[in-house]
Amino acid sequence: MLSYRHGFHAGNHADVLKHFVLLSVIDKLKQKNKPFVYLDTHSGRGLYDLSAAEALKNAEYSTGIEKVLVDAHNAPESLLKYADFCQLYFHKDIKSYPGSPEIARANLREQDKLILMELHNQEVLNLKSLFSSENRTSIHHRDGFEGLNAVVPPKPARGVVLVDPAYEVKQDYQAVVDSVAKAYKKWPTGIYLIWYPILARGRDQSESLYASLSKAGFNSLLLAELTICQQASDFGMHGSGMAIVNAPFKLDQQIQQALPYLQQLLAQDKSAYSRCEWLIEPA
Repeated sequence: MLSYRHGFHAGNHADVLKHFVLLSVIDKLKQKNKPFVYLDTHSGRGLYDLSAAEALKNAEYSTGIEKVLVDAHNAPESLLKYADFCQLYFHKDIKSYPGSPEIARANLREQDKLILMELHNQEVLNLKSLFSSENRTSIHHRDGFEGLNAVVPPKPARGVVLVDPAYEVKQDYQAVVDSVAKAYKKWPTGIYLIWYPILARGRDQSESLYASLSKAGFNSLLLAELTICQQASDFGMHGSGMAIVNAPFKLDQQIQQALPYLQQLLAQDKSAYSRCEWLIEPA
């Protein structure tokens, strides 16, 4: 379909969860001097102008990252790196939100590499413009599900993948499971971060997604979820989750520290909830 543009949703509650986890994993990988690679299957444009008409249409950032930054002095330690990083882009007159490629670009070291994929014609042009001076980055105008299996195992052999489709069509759910399972067989040491939406009853496929992932043969699978309100209509997203294959040591503890705070901060009604649990515990 390719109608999805993340600019309408940049900085919302789902981005907060997704990018907090991503930055935490990147920091874990940087604890060793060995180089690593960051792979992004659905990159988007990389950086989002929050003063643009699309961002202002529903101003989803105002109930997401903006709340985190206003209350950052109360945030738990595990969330501070993410809040401090986003603050660099959030000024009084010019407000931007860094997407996952920009988070990786700004936090990877000179010896590390980025492999970015984006199928949308205009978004990939925006991404190439943003990264025009980067020599650590390869940008591919291609389907991320196909592209992931074409580029693994990467060099260097340490790294993390973010799988973040729009789920515009229900086939995306099975495509996520199939592409990650195939990639894992070729690159079993990679860290795989799989984002998914939590939707209205009757449309939500989150449970079937992580049930399928739990049967895909991974050595470990960590789940983190955050919802902010009760779903009141047949459309829209009231929460999201991250399924993490090969989660780094103590990542679960960092997430568990941050989730109750995010739940309380971002909640729009009393039905908000969060959880972090192992579906497959590491050996």
